[in-house]
Amino acid sequence: MNHLLPIEKRDSVLSKMAELLEKERTNLKTINQQDIINYSGDDLAMEKRLLVDDTKIDGMILSLQQLASQEDPIGVERFNFDHANGMKIINKTAAFGTIMIIYESRPDVTVEAGGIAFKSGNKILLKGGKESLLSNLKIVELWHQALKENNVSPEWVEYLNYDREETQAFLEKPTQKVDLIIPRGGEKLIAFVKKHATCPVIISGRGNNFVYVQAEADLDKALEIIINAKTSNISVCNALDKVLIDTNLENWEAFAKQIIVELQQKNVAIIGDENISKIADVPQINSDLIWYEEFLDYKIVIGTTNSDQEAIDKINKYCGGHSASIITKNDAIAQEFMENVDTAAVYQNASTRFTDGGQFGLGGELAISTDKLHQRGPIALQHLVTNKWYIYGDGQIR
Repeated sequence: MNHLLPIEKRDSVLSKMAELLEKERTNLKTINQQDIINYSGDDLAMEKRLLVDDTKIDGMILSLQQLASQEDPIGVERFNFDHANGMKIINKTAAFGTIMIIYESRPDVTVEAGGIAFKSGNKILLKGGKESLLSNLKIVELWHQALKENNVSPEWVEYLNYDREETQAFLEKPTQKVDLIIPRGGEKLIAFVKKHATCPVIISGRGNNFVYVQAEADLDKALEIIINAKTSNISVCNALDKVLIDTNLENWEAFAKQIIVELQQKNVAIIGDENISKIADVPQINSDLIWYEEFLDYKIVIGTTNSDQEAIDKINKYCGGHSASIITKNDAIAQEFMENVDTAAVYQNASTRFTDGGQFGLGGELAISTDKLHQRGPIALQHLVTNKWYIYGDGQIR
């Protein structure tokens, strides 16, 4: 299992997997409906993530087709040096080996994240949430069919149907070699993996994203961006949680009231700081801890700030390190903001909803890392690699 599959084999498996998803489309939706019936909770974001419909299947197929058409991320030369003694020293990208992906209720991760890790030359261990078990098992069955039809061992993609205790035991003492773990999910899942894992973990972080409406903002754009970032999909990590309005903005009170009205029309619950609750009939923040929260719900906090520096400081204190956007016509102020806000993605005059591997031209992502090692932001095919040194000598000694 430690040999690298040729790129032609990897691409052929991915293409076959895309074909099988199309062929089994109806069957997969039927099985997924059973998962949805079995889910007894009332978490709206969970239900959205759990659902497999035609749009999601189209997305899975497209991601596999795109992956199959991309260049091999393995063996790419990063450094080349001719030593004075005649040795040739080359550094090239290399596969990690075995990657474990632990995720919550999203069956599409079984395809998309699995596909990226497989294309990168890795064996895949998948541990999905119990809510999506039937959907996941069906998708893994298709993976195995795609592998077998290409004369590749089904061991390259393995599903770990473990409960919490079994998962913890595996993390602490893996029964097979694991080179990298990527948790995809909420803060509790990430904390659980970080606590128990004995090998490197890439933290696919939470959101808690900010939009700062600066004194020189185009208010029509600001309104549209805020509505989009908050309401287009509440269940994703790039959705908006906090809005800061600069009180140096002309008629900021009228603008704040307009945002509140429009968000309320979209059923968003609003909590305001002292200044906001004075000018509008919304509940006031009763604890600063709410600034740290990621909502994944129809809920938003709107606050005020007196300066650009205050906005930067507040975002750096409370944000999740994911995404922040400034709305301003002043490019110099925007640049200052973008250079000083400590998030993986910084925006000027655009929605935080674009923090996504596909939208960034990476062809999909395995995770969005809020860590700074070894890659920050969307982790795509070209980032899911380590490296290796190749030294060619002719008897040199030191």
